[in-house]
Amino acid sequence: MTPTLAPASMREVMSRFATGVIVLTVGGEHIHGMTANAFTSVSLEPPLLLCCVSRSAVMHKSVSAERRFAVSIMGADQEPLARYFADKERPLGPAQFDTVDWRPGPRTGAPLLHGALAWLECELTESHDSGDHSIFIGTVLSSSRGTGEDGLLFFDGKYRRTAS
Repeated sequence: MTPTLAPASMREVMSRFATGVIVLTVGGEHIHGMTANAFTSVSLEPPLLLCCVSRSAVMHKSVSAERRFAVSIMGADQEPLARYFADKERPLGPAQFDTVDWRPGPRTGAPLLHGALAWLECELTESHDSGDHSIFIGTVLSSSRGTGEDGLLFFDGKYRRTAS
């Protein structure tokens, strides 16, 4: 079947769907961070989540190589951090974390960003190519919750805040 919807039209329509904002990180030799919103829980038993990453992204190579990753769920006051990890002009490798407050995840070594609402550490268990992205499914190895209450959302091409 031939797609009939132009990418710009698809982006415009999908911008009307509000999503949470995460920063996906990988530690080790392929340390990297990336802001994302294509993320969701898949299963509680066993605990699984998924994130979708463009096959042309640096993060795709990092997750594929390390096979472990972490998710920091962004709080309402973390828009600057979300913008930073979405900026293709930032440094790559370890240098991208030089100005960021983080700690290595105890299970994966992937950066867990300070001030996030919650953190998850995962082991890559499945990968599925679909269109120009891969769907990475991770088994959750650990999870923890921060103290913040208001979340960062992305809607209509802009960052927004939830209200308690």
